[in-house]
Amino acid sequence: MSSNRKGDRRERELVNALDEAGFAVMRAPASGSATTRELPDVLAGNGEVFYAIEAKASSGRPIYLSGEEVEALVYFSRNFGAKARIAVRFDREDWYFFHPGDLYVTDGGNYRVKKETALADGEDFDSFVGGPTQTKLGDADD
Repeated sequence: MSSNRKGDRRERELVNALDEAGFAVMRAPASGSATTRELPDVLAGNGEVFYAIEAKASSGRPIYLSGEEVEALVYFSRNFGAKARIAVRFDREDWYFFHPGDLYVTDGGNYRVKKETALADGEDFDSFVGGPTQTKLGDADD
């Protein structure tokens, strides 16, 4: 399976998980390749918090993001009024989330997340979505 197809599958997996956790969520169309604007992979909000998310998956090797990718995410997030987050998922592990400023920056100006770093320092999915007390349909005061 191509890494692009795997990445698309992982993005859909993240979208579905956020939806199940009570977030309004959407994938950006081809995450920038369908437009000249740099867009995050996923936009998600629950009425209280809004996220612009760049999602990356790996079999186990470190995940790298270019400095331009991260800068575009931060720029979009600021203008949109969302919190920028990098979501990483390694095979046989859950999603972990990072603020861009918490990522390791290489000498070349790129960003790196190792599997060990994700497991030790990343915010896990339940914490990211607010745990089991997330508002469900019918519970919200509109």
